[in-house]
Amino acid sequence: MAASSHSLIQTLRHNLVNPASLGYLALVAAVGVWVGVDTLFVEHVDASFAAVWLFVVTAPTSFLFLALPGALPFIGVAVGAVTQAFALGAAYRWFQGWSTQRAGISNA
Repeated sequence: MAASSHSLIQTLRHNLVNPASLGYLALVAAVGVWVGVDTLFVEHVDASFAAVWLFVVTAPTSFLFLALPGALPFIGVAVGAVTQAFALGAAYRWFQGWSTQRAGISNA
């Protein structure tokens, strides 16, 4: 059981701590800061649609949470950000391994 949890933690770390995942999470954080500044400091005659961008950058996962009541859809933003970062990290690692393997074959 300990080896299983260790490999799960290691997989999560490898897929969430790489340039693709961290860049995506930085983008989501920047949009979140922009939405927060817009909400708190900018006066609008009508409602601001800035928060929609949080759902756009974390789509399609965050869209699954839109039907929830109150502020619960914003949980979808967090879930969507982590899900997409994990997928990007896995794709990054796969591509990195594929290009390394291909370079090794051509140099043989």
